[in-house]
Amino acid sequence: MLHFTAGLRNVWLKNGYVEKETPYGTAVSYQDLDGLIRAICLALAHKSGKLSGAEFRYLRSALLLSQKTLGKLLGCTEQSVAKWEKQGRIPKAEDFLIRLIYTQKHHGTDNVTAAVDTLKAIDHIGNSRIIVSQSGGKWAWQRAAEGNEQLLELA
Repeated sequence: MLHFTAGLRNVWLKNGYVEKETPYGTAVSYQDLDGLIRAICLALAHKSGKLSGAEFRYLRSALLLSQKTLGKLLGCTEQSVAKWEKQGRIPKAEDFLIRLIYTQKHHGTDNVTAAVDTLKAIDHIGNSRIIVSQSGGKWAWQRAAEGNEQLLELA
């Protein structure tokens, strides 16, 4: 498995990538990079526990929102967003909203049940490792918590 370190510490890829030795070291190329980013973002949007600052930033970046724009959307300042991302202490409402915004952008539908489940998951204490794999040309994600892997399917 490859540790995917593009701003995140807890994402591992089972497949969907190719490693190649170059004069400058090992290079990695990803198959369907857009699909990989979507799978990671959906995993983050549905993960248990609060988002870290890096995870919050990853979702914001995937939405192509600046700190200033997201701040306006959430009714706060650009400095507040920067502080959350740096210190990793995201308020519960903003944690929920960035997840909801990403999920709505991806699915394009209003699913209140999923929104409530996500809100409940934020309070769950515990760390999990996200494992992303490609099968049949599509990316999917799994959450590995406390030694067991639970497959979480994309809708």
